[in-house]
Amino acid sequence: MTVERTGVYPGTFDPVTSGHMEVVRRSLRLVDRLVIGPAINIGKGPLFSLEERMDIIKDDIADFPQADRERIKVVPFEGLLIHFAREVEASVIIRGLRAVSDFEYEIQMANMNARMDPTIETIFLMASDRHQFIASSLVKDIARLGGDTSQFVSKRVFERLKAKFKKD
Repeated sequence: MTVERTGVYPGTFDPVTSGHMEVVRRSLRLVDRLVIGPAINIGKGPLFSLEERMDIIKDDIADFPQADRERIKVVPFEGLLIHFAREVEASVIIRGLRAVSDFEYEIQMANMNARMDPTIETIFLMASDRHQFIASSLVKDIARLGGDTSQFVSKRVFERLKAKFKKD
């Protein structure tokens, strides 16, 4: 009997970037089912509403092969990640790392989660050199200042960013 391995990939995804999508693609090689969890995090003051962020993620995975799309669910969460991971029966939390600066925070979170539930592993996926510097906050800043974000996000996200910051 084979046990299905479920991974959860949490984040704010405000907006989802090509780096996020790279982590999604690579995660599908490691798990049977992937739950992408956009966080309901009012404290961060997201540019896009939860509904918009969920739509953006679903739009971006629409281009994936059908077999991959069928293995992905987009489920928002609020509260502790470890509680959400248990709720979706995940055995793995997947986190993307861009730089050493990400690692310090992420290792603290992974260790705390491991203390709360040692049965759930955290896996870190290093961003490829193409995506190491892409951060949602920087993408928003570039868009806000009228710059071209098309090389950092999908065409759909690019259009949504342009609409958000359209000068009247």
